Amino acid sequence: MVSLEDIKLPPHNIDAEKGILCGVIMDAELLYICEGIGLAPEDFYQKEHAFIFRGIKTLWAARKTIDVLTLADQLSKDWVSDVIGGTDYLYEISGFLLTSSSADEYAKIVKEKSILRNILKVSQRIIGDVYEQKETFDILQTIEKRIFDLTQNTGWDEVHSIKELLDSRVEDYMEIVDHPEKVNDKKVMSGYHNMDEMLSWFKPWELIIIAARPSMGKTAFAINILEHTAVQQKKAVAMFSLEMGAEQIVDRILSTVSGVSMTKITKGRLESEDFSNIGEAMEHLSGTKIFIDDKWSGTIPQLKSKIRRLKIKEWLDLVIIDYLQLMSGSSTGYSGNRVQEIGEISRWLKELARELEIPIIALSQLSREVEKRVDKKPQLSDLRESGSIEQDADAVMMLHREDYYDPDTDKKWLTDVCIRKNRNGPVGEVELMFHKETMKFVETGKTGYGE
Repeated sequence: MVSLEDIKLPPHNIDAEKGILCGVIMDAELLYICEGIGLAPEDFYQKEHAFIFRGIKTLWAARKTIDVLTLADQLSKDWVSDVIGGTDYLYEISGFLLTSSSADEYAKIVKEKSILRNILKVSQRIIGDVYEQKETFDILQTIEKRIFDLTQNTGWDEVHSIKELLDSRVEDYMEIVDHPEKVNDKKVMSGYHNMDEMLSWFKPWELIIIAARPSMGKTAFAINILEHTAVQQKKAVAMFSLEMGAEQIVDRILSTVSGVSMTKITKGRLESEDFSNIGEAMEHLSGTKIFIDDKWSGTIPQLKSKIRRLKIKEWLDLVIIDYLQLMSGSSTGYSGNRVQEIGEISRWLKELARELEIPIIALSQLSREVEKRVDKKPQLSDLRESGSIEQDADAVMMLHREDYYDPDTDKKWLTDVCIRKNRNGPVGEVELMFHKETMKFVETGKTGYGE
């Protein structure tokens, strides 16, 4: 039987914390194991160890050597060197193990103890809610959210046998045969038939990049996809914008749905017929599940938190981010290396799409190199600060308007959607006509498939 004396302190294992810190100092490759189980500074019970692990991760993100001297220097920069006991304590920790072979086990112990402490905290909060005698339904909703947050941060990933996967797929195939009409209900489509055929629609684990030079219409194109997905398909769509305000986005959506010129809306030159059309569009849009956030900080942790809360509250089918180059990474150790930082952001977005099972569309700028060539059609290499964007993305679509470079062309307002990468199908081009008055892209029916 557990006595009161045994439960005064929350679950922890100081030796295991020292073991993993020593192991990482001896062999930095152990950080891959730490990342695999989701070990974070907050998982350490002793605050000194949390500061040390945060310093280690900062050095790792900056691709710097990890040893006692570099770590001591980093902790000094973080103003926590005195808190952890200075270099003497780092030397003490670095000599804790004779070999790093068992350090991965220590990492799992630290994570497990952290999970137990989180369970304890959640349980205490639930008890507090009950004693406050809040509304029963509100308490149940809060419990559900807290349990979801708890289970999403365990760091444990299941490994499935092929038999399990095949059994699951058989059920999916049977569902298609028995209820073919329900298949389209599960699809998230762009609304452009030829493009959807090439991409085989947007899937829950995909990262899709829409890239273009300024003024090509990438935000308008993304809003068109949002409008079709939310209005026509009745899906839940969230747009996180660092480029435009929520009011501007709403104006564009209203223009697209109502057919009223964007110029009339922005300049306030509305006639009685326009008011009527806008009124109908507003009534129609009010029943949709469109969520717009223009106040977020641009960091991945905040984005992840906001999406998770939305998914619990409303469920989500698609996320759109405008745009990638305005986001910031989770680490401060890049020292101006924007390529590495953008690479981290794209990896995080891909992992976020997989974890939350939501397709994510991220807008991206193209570099000026495209304008230095005779052939202005963009290629993958034109992705600005590309890093690993093209590697992480499942699909990359690039917008190109010939009249942007040649005002005398006979292809006025025609836009080529160049699908330069498609993990699940062919690459090629789809031609759209851009109606500037209502910021709307429509299909012309022309398409070209490549390999």
